[in-house]
This record gives sequence, structure tokens and C-alpha cells, in this order.
Amino acid sequence: MNALPSGKSAVTQVFWGEIAPCEHMIQIYAEEAAFLDSLEGFICGGLRLNESVIIIATAAHLNLLESRLLALGFDLRAARERDQYITLEAQPLLEKFMVAGWPNDNLFKQSIKDLLARARKGGRRVRAFGEMVALLWSQGFNGATVRLEHLWHDLCKTETFCLFCAYPRIGFTQNSDASIKEICAAHSKVI
Repeated sequence: MNALPSGKSAVTQVFWGEIAPCEHMIQIYAEEAAFLDSLEGFICGGLRLNESVIIIATAAHLNLLESRLLALGFDLRAARERDQYITLEAQPLLEKFMVAGWPNDNLFKQSIKDLLARARKGGRRVRAFGEMVALLWSQGFNGATVRLEHLWHDLCKTETFCLFCAYPRIGFTQNSDASIKEICAAHSKVI
């Protein structure tokens, strides 16, 4: 369970294992494989440290991640039973707190705080991955995306958990440099 897949270095394991409790990181990726490697490292780092992980992603990314984790020997069924491995599809969760194309602050906070409470059972630290922002961005809701990033960032500080977000580079089509700077400014670390 603690072995890294071939080709991965111990540096990767240390990087994902030594994250500050309220870090808010972003990766803008060109290649799906590079993104999945990062996501795998982030989630494995948490599970190896007996932290809880919350993954809010597309169904395709949830399936690919789960296949990787199972291949590494993680007992995901047991982790799910103790709410240490919580997965949700991004679009249905978005629909719970989006009102007229804009995130409702209270609905968002309640949705995420409920997830955090589940994940914190037994006093575990929590790390989360969110792909809802990338979905909003791809749907053309740029202002709502930035607002959601700020809501996440504020919640990271008050609820003390680390958050990893990822966007495909292809989603930044018009004035991509300015868009990327605006999104990165809402994070504490860029990968």
C-alpha cells in the first residue's frame, strides 16, 4: 500500500505528504496523464497519512483515479465505510448550490461543511480535490468560477483543510494569460 508506482520518485511522495493544513493549490494541465499523476499523488499522500480525502470530480476522473488507487493496493471499500474516502460527481454537487448561474454562499458552505464533518470522524485531517470550478469555467461561467474559488479559499482558512483544484489548459481560450493569472491569484500555491 505504501509503494509508489514505477517511475514515481520519493520526492513526489514527500511533496504530497507535507502539505500545510489550509493550503489551496491549483494545477493547470495540458496533458490528462500529468493531471492524473498529480491527483493520485495528492490522494495517496492523504490516505498514507491516515487523513480523509474528499474527491469532487467528473465521473471519468473518479473512475480513473479509483483504478489507480486499487492497483496500488488501497482498500477503498473499507476507507469508504469509515468516511475516509468520499467521492462525489462534480456536476450534481454544483447544482445543489448554484442559483441563476452564481454560487449561493450559504448553500455552498452548508454542502461542503457537511462533507467535512463526515470526513473528520475520528479527528482525521482532511484534504479535498475539487473539479467543480473547472466545470463552471468550461461552461463559460468565468465570474462564477472566480467567486467559487474565493468561497473555497475562505472555507479552507476557517475549516482548516487543504484543497487541490485543477483546470485543463485547453479551457483557457480567450486572453488565456489574463484568465490564468486571475484564477491563480485565488490560490496559495500553483503547481
